[in-house]
Amino acid sequence: MNDRKRNDRTITSSRDRFFEGVRIGTGLAAASFVLAITFGALTRSQGWGVLAPIICSLVVFSGSAQFALATALGGGGGAGPAVIAAGLINGRYLPMGLAVAPSLRGNRFRRAIEGQAVVDGSWAAAHLGNGRFDRELLIGSTLVQWPAWVLGTAVGVFVAPSPAVVHTYGLDLAFPAFFLVLLLDELPSARKGWAAAGIGATVAAGLVAVLPAGLALIGATVGSLIGLGDRVPGRSDPADAPGRTEEA
Repeated sequence: MNDRKRNDRTITSSRDRFFEGVRIGTGLAAASFVLAITFGALTRSQGWGVLAPIICSLVVFSGSAQFALATALGGGGGAGPAVIAAGLINGRYLPMGLAVAPSLRGNRFRRAIEGQAVVDGSWAAAHLGNGRFDRELLIGSTLVQWPAWVLGTAVGVFVAPSPAVVHTYGLDLAFPAFFLVLLLDELPSARKGWAAAGIGATVAAGLVAVLPAGLALIGATVGSLIGLGDRVPGRSDPADAPGRTEEA
């Protein structure tokens, strides 16, 4: 088989691309493990018990949605607002799934199974540009992140670090820092990113003074509405236009 260039890296086979995904996913899994410890400890302190947080991580496997759920419940928003907050955050997987769908293989059932590999870090790492994704890299990257997330949750639940330990080692800042990194990475390339971020922050700051944190979190999502229509599957992205260099 002839060598194939991808982002200045020579990938010779599907097996090589899969293990490249595993290599990339290992770094992402380390970060996921730390975040999951925080989630497990947080939910245990909120009275979720032992099994509920672990089952949540097994089934949901979405740090942002799970923390939104826990934050909303802990902030007094109630079950309804908590589920809405988690659902709104996970709504991003609809356009992400539509974008990656042409790169998957097999019948509908197999493609649906492969689609479960669409998580934030893997999706970004597998992006080739011009609406194309490296299927093997996507799957390999996610396969190592899922067990790390579940194991980290279990460690957080059973060890249940005290608030002092969590604060001393900065575990309480791990999740906000994760989203800050994503935000800073997105803002330079997003035409309306600054406006959306500003609206979300302003709404959240105003609502948190008069509403529980869970409800303020839902209100802050109105900032994302400004981006509707900017990312339509099949629409050409200026960043992917010929002549531009795709970053690894």
